[in-house]
Amino acid sequence: MLLVLAVFGVAAIILPALVRVLGRRVFLVAGLVSFGAFVHTLLQAPAILDGDPEGYPIERLAWVAQLQLTLDLSMDPLSWVLALVITGIGSLVLVYCSWYFADDEPGLGRFAAVLLAFAGAMYGLVTANDVYLLFVFWEATSVFSYLLIGHYTGRRASRGAALQALITTTLGGLVMLVGLVLLSVQARSSSLDVILSSSPAGALTTTAVFLVLVGALSKSAIVPVHFWLPGAMAAPTPVSAYLHAAAMVKAGIYLIARFAPAFFDMPGWREVLVGLGVATMLLGGYIALKQTDLKLLLAYGTVSQLGFLTIVAGYGTRDTALAALALLLAHALFKGALFLIVGIIDHEAGTRDLRKLSGLGRRSPILATIAALSLASMSGVPPLFGFVAKETALHGLLVGVESGDPIAVVAVVGVVLGSVFTVAYSLRFFWGAFARKAGVDDVTSLEHVRRGFLLAPTVLAVTSLALGPLAGLADRALAGYPALFEAPEGKPYTLALWHGFEPALGLSALTIVLGAALFAARTRVAAVQKRLSTGLSASEAYWDVMSGVDRVSARITSLTQRGSLSFYLGVILLVFIAVTTAGLVAGSTWRTDVRVWDYPAQLAIAVVMIAAAIAATQVQKRFAALVTVGVTGFGMSALFALQGAPDLAITQILVELVTLIAFVLVLRRLPAKLGDRHGSHHRLLRAVIAIAAGVVMVLIALVAAGARTTERISLAWPELAFVDGHGSNIVNVALVDIRGWDTMGELAVVIAAATGVASLLFIRGRVDSTSRAQRVTMRQRARARVQQSRVESIPGERRNAWILAGPTLDPRHRSILLEVVVRLIFHAVIVLSLYVLFTGHNLPGGGFAGGLIAGLALVARYLAGGRHELTAAVPLGAGAVLGTGIAIAAGAAIVPLLFGADALTSTYWEAELWLLGEVSFVTSTIFDIGVYLVVVGLVLDVLRSLGAEVDRQGDDASDRANARRGDSVKPDSVKPDSMKPDSMTEGRS
Repeated sequence: MLLVLAVFGVAAIILPALVRVLGRRVFLVAGLVSFGAFVHTLLQAPAILDGDPEGYPIERLAWVAQLQLTLDLSMDPLSWVLALVITGIGSLVLVYCSWYFADDEPGLGRFAAVLLAFAGAMYGLVTANDVYLLFVFWEATSVFSYLLIGHYTGRRASRGAALQALITTTLGGLVMLVGLVLLSVQARSSSLDVILSSSPAGALTTTAVFLVLVGALSKSAIVPVHFWLPGAMAAPTPVSAYLHAAAMVKAGIYLIARFAPAFFDMPGWREVLVGLGVATMLLGGYIALKQTDLKLLLAYGTVSQLGFLTIVAGYGTRDTALAALALLLAHALFKGALFLIVGIIDHEAGTRDLRKLSGLGRRSPILATIAALSLASMSGVPPLFGFVAKETALHGLLVGVESGDPIAVVAVVGVVLGSVFTVAYSLRFFWGAFARKAGVDDVTSLEHVRRGFLLAPTVLAVTSLALGPLAGLADRALAGYPALFEAPEGKPYTLALWHGFEPALGLSALTIVLGAALFAARTRVAAVQKRLSTGLSASEAYWDVMSGVDRVSARITSLTQRGSLSFYLGVILLVFIAVTTAGLVAGSTWRTDVRVWDYPAQLAIAVVMIAAAIAATQVQKRFAALVTVGVTGFGMSALFALQGAPDLAITQILVELVTLIAFVLVLRRLPAKLGDRHGSHHRLLRAVIAIAAGVVMVLIALVAAGARTTERISLAWPELAFVDGHGSNIVNVALVDIRGWDTMGELAVVIAAATGVASLLFIRGRVDSTSRAQRVTMRQRARARVQQSRVESIPGERRNAWILAGPTLDPRHRSILLEVVVRLIFHAVIVLSLYVLFTGHNLPGGGFAGGLIAGLALVARYLAGGRHELTAAVPLGAGAVLGTGIAIAAGAAIVPLLFGADALTSTYWEAELWLLGEVSFVTSTIFDIGVYLVVVGLVLDVLRSLGAEVDRQGDDASDRANARRGDSVKPDSVKPDSMKPDSMTEGRS
């Protein structure tokens, strides 16, 4: 099963690239993947049908053992049937897509990949045996369905429907997560089998189960959140056939069926599910009778059938459980076929409006026959499998009526009335799609429907027809799940085409007769529906609620987002002071033995830091304020060094330097002075807030220092670092080994921050603005300097070109001293950064410090030569460096799993090498290399965005200003043509 999921994932990644070669035939490849999963699932039949739970397939892969998180998959009769439906119908729909779409369809590769990924997520959902893993797949199906429904990104209806479906199902899923967490806490295990077998009781368990049902009912479009499913018909028809008939909407039914054996007798279970199921079945059927769009008719019919499934799956007896599984299979077959038929009609005739279709049955009899078989199965007409499933459901509910259960009476009445609607709208579908209508021209474009187009609906319809007479075979395949319920007295009920004359058969016949009569009176029924129409709908209510949320959020935003940074900071600090002070007053452990300092030097450093902080509030120039604030950071570095923490001291110094440079880059575009009104308003209030925040921080430090009652966990780190991490530098080993997951999260945050900074600055895309020709020119100049070591920048004055981009700078902005220094130290600094990287496991340093040192080397190149020099130093994009770094770090974390070890497990090798002597290598160094590249990428991104991009925008603004003045020469930079190879002549720079 894990292998099947891996194949789904890998294939989904590869499919977009295959579209360039295969075109729409890429769906055949995707269908082959899904069919392979179907065959693999089918081969599990002997173990499943044997009926012994000990023999069911189980796969378990430890993920985070300390948190008891595992990739826990299992397959039992219920999940086996769902997996067959998902993979079998999925393969047919994917093949159908190869005929439905054209080669030039926009986003074809993305659509194929997402549809296959959705199939994999559904497979994972029904086989997951861990509630958290189940939730991950649950939400994955919501995300993939959002992408599939919104495939036509240029259509507003598609985008709105996708968002509606995502919000509705995701909110239900989040509520469900709360219930799953409560159940796992109650059962003291996240294993689904353990939770269901222990069947915890009590008010908390009841609450948790109903929270889970919220997610299930929202996923299956049950009243009152049924509206998202008809809206999702904006998706391509294959999506409707797969997600909204055979797969995703069944996820909620699957979850109800999964929980029913353990919780069906819980107070309120039957009442809620049967009540909502009946309401959904009747409402969906009633609205389906009004539809003129064939696809919407099927959509509301699907809502009605999902209500039927909810009734029988939630009733909680052995016979209704059998009926639920049979009806689930039958519904996937007939409704999947009908949606695909609508796709053919729409694709070939160009319309789904039943008022515009006429004579289609005569021109395409094969298509009409397939539709008739599927509609007959949906209506419960023998000998189709839908009849078998419907009769089984009626029998199971009638048994409840005989036992005096009032809920069963409601269920029987609801199912009978709903089935009448089902027959009526089934006849309406066939009449609307295939019958000849007076006053409507016959459809002429469907005489020769391609055979490949008919393959998928034909297979589904024929399967519905075959399973009716073969109901006994289906009963054996489905019998494992009903066995979880208490067997009734006497001979157990089985799936069969003929049970003799019994009440269930009579009710089935009655629904067919009444449904046909309702269709015959369709004109009068339509008139009655029109008079009863109120103009209100759940979908409109949803959009009204969303509009209200938008208005409220806009109002709150206008009140709180005032555009004042000092206001935001003041609010944050006030909340911090109030909440923290309340916590301190409520109860804290205060230290009585406070040591002010360990060394007199600490007091001197503290005095300098305090003086710098006070001075920062008084200076009038931005750069002076920046420098004085930086003094506090360097003072903290000195404190770290005095306390014996060289790693922290080095890192703090490097961070301060990089931060200082980043601020300087920003300050270039700001006025030198802070402004006359800076700090002049509410000075007393600002001082009070600042002093209060400082006092609270001091109190927090005192409380935190005195709150410890047990030994520090860090006392064990020296041994852990040396024995398990194979290193002497505790800080570095902790970052890349002991607390590697924390570092992984921090890398993700760094990348997000870099992306955020770049997105704010880059106007024309996050790419380097230096053209390829300009880069080639700079390389040519570098080679030319081998023969020509001197170039003329100003007539009569000759300067050495010490850096690549030196000749591109305006002579007035060049500093030969800086160029010489950068030329001499750049490579040495890069080597130093690599030394710090590779020795950081045993000496002060590591990937973070090494990356910052390399970043400072790039800063020097940029300061000396500008943006072109930065491009020459690093021709790669910052995104590529960041991506490579996180990929290396993630690879170092994942690779141990392939060898049966935990993620981020490290090992080491020692060897005696010629010339180098004894050498040891720890695999966590690979992770540190990823950290190094991420930090280098971050600095590069800051330089490209706050430095090079700001330079480019400034040059563009200067060019426009010069153009308006009629000046053809840039005042502060060289003209663009100076980048050409022939510009390296005397008199030009």
